[in-house]
Amino acid sequence: MNLFFLLQIATQNALPVLSNVKEETANVTTKMDFLDLAIKGGWLMIPLLLLSFLALYIFIERLMTLNIASKNDPNFMRRIKDCINEGQIESSVNLCKKVNTPLARMIEKGLSRIGRPLSDVQVAIENVGNVEIAKLERGLSILASCAGGAPMIGFLGTVTGMVRAFFDMANAGNNVNITILSSGIYTAMITTVGGLIVGICSYFAYNYLISRVSKIVNNLEANTLEFMDMLNKPVK
Repeated sequence: MNLFFLLQIATQNALPVLSNVKEETANVTTKMDFLDLAIKGGWLMIPLLLLSFLALYIFIERLMTLNIASKNDPNFMRRIKDCINEGQIESSVNLCKKVNTPLARMIEKGLSRIGRPLSDVQVAIENVGNVEIAKLERGLSILASCAGGAPMIGFLGTVTGMVRAFFDMANAGNNVNITILSSGIYTAMITTVGGLIVGICSYFAYNYLISRVSKIVNNLEANTLEFMDMLNKPVK
């Protein structure tokens, strides 16, 4: 009976203390947004931010370019074939200039070599094709560098943050607490997260664009082979 009475008194005395702790915790707790996290990541977040903008710009610019290059008129090769069979080479050249796509420029170069050996025609088409592929792949190496460089910058932030944390801990002596270490730990963790986010997004964007380029190249090869077949076996 006495034990129950003592527990009741202790509980009544502890309730005000617990309520005060809850109030203090609620007052201390603050919300942290993305900007606060970025600032706590330190100066290394600046190159990561620049890399993210650069990767986004290259992705959008290349995507628009590839969308234009991938537009394929299903009647284009048929019209070229009709012009060749009718001997209207000039009309087919004008058609290529009007369409003005990588395929059209390759076919136009081949048409300008008609009358020469077929090997010369094929070499001329391949040379133009190499130039067009280089145009399609422009900037992709920079995007790949963003994908590989961003995580390394994040890892650099991890190392510098841990060095800073240990430096602060050594200077604090016996007064080490989480507040002293928090600045270095923030730098270490936030830069790692930022670098991984930029790197992963850039990596997937690069692979997607490479797949689009490969699809366009395959289409160019198929159509140029069809063009060479027209020259080898013209319809009478």
